[in-house]
Amino acid sequence: MASLPDSTDPSTPTASEVSPDAAARPRTGDEPIFEARDVTKRFGRVVALRGVDFDLRAGEVHAIVGDNGAGKSTLIKILSGVMQPTSGEVLIDGHPVSLGSPREARSHGIETVYQDLALANHLDASANLFLGRESLRPGVLGWLGFLDSRTMRRRTSEELRHLKLDIPSVQVPVLGMSGGQRQAVAVARAHAWGSRIVIMDEPTAALGVRESAMVLDLIRRIRDNGLPVVLISHNMPHVFEIADRIHVHRLGRRVAVVKPDDYQMNEVVALMTGALRLDENGNLVDQKAELNHRNPRSGG
Repeated sequence: MASLPDSTDPSTPTASEVSPDAAARPRTGDEPIFEARDVTKRFGRVVALRGVDFDLRAGEVHAIVGDNGAGKSTLIKILSGVMQPTSGEVLIDGHPVSLGSPREARSHGIETVYQDLALANHLDASANLFLGRESLRPGVLGWLGFLDSRTMRRRTSEELRHLKLDIPSVQVPVLGMSGGQRQAVAVARAHAWGSRIVIMDEPTAALGVRESAMVLDLIRRIRDNGLPVVLISHNMPHVFEIADRIHVHRLGRRVAVVKPDDYQMNEVVALMTGALRLDENGNLVDQKAELNHRNPRSGG
């Protein structure tokens, strides 16, 4: 696929950075390419995150799971530049970076697909793909400039074909599309402009079975194209189907990082609720049984 055109905004990624085949794509390996270290976030007296670590490796889907109020949304907002940590640091390729805003995160090649998709409903797929990064053609005598709609539509069609997405027309307003097609447009935008990382917040939450399967296949294709994915989801079957690793979050802390092949789904849910914990050897420990063993009088 040809690279997307440059924007007139100097902070927008260049054409080489947004090409799926560009050298900026992360290479495979076990070293983390994106990390949060000892991140704490306070809102007055409320501590939403307590010394959280997170790491993303090249070529993987890393899911973040946790109960409501566990702090995973706060963590994602920090990773995507929406919030800044009270303490701790975020690193890319081992180097500390400042993600002071979503725009700054995008300048580092981090694209986020939010749960509400952040699409302009009255615009078509190509306008949404280039929203805020429109391609222009010169005006009269080089002054001003005009939207290059033809180029944007062509590049959008190429991106959709590259991801094997079935959108009837790139000129149809996204308001008239199905939930799965709207999700596909949002994900295609993230893939097109994200040169390093794609973050997806509950991508199948409002979709049916067929459309959810389409989105999961799309996540696989993005990973196979070289972009690692951070996935936030409450849908444990989807997490176990697509994730390479699972970050388990509870009460503002990371309590475990597990591989789906090593643990059962009910065990991961028990880690989320606190019924189980992992010891230093990766063995599951029954919290209630451990408490009863330490203090027999506390047992039922």
